[in-house]
Amino acid sequence: MGRDLRRYARQTNFRLAVGGILILFIVGDGLIYWIYGPNAALLGLVCLALGLSPLVLIALALWGLEWIAKRANRE
Repeated sequence: MGRDLRRYARQTNFRLAVGGILILFIVGDGLIYWIYGPNAALLGLVCLALGLSPLVLIALALWGLEWIAKRANRE
């Protein structure tokens, strides 16, 4: 019974990234809401989303390149 350590590492990294982002949004924006109110929390969500958008775009571009490379190697 073999173990796929690459799959395990990829899965763990994904879970850590998602957990960190959730903590950032929930705890960070929750503190903004608690201290400054709902209007500031809404602006905090907008700023967090805009700050995260370059990382999402880079991840999508890399995923697309990986998909293209896998299709090219199949042929």
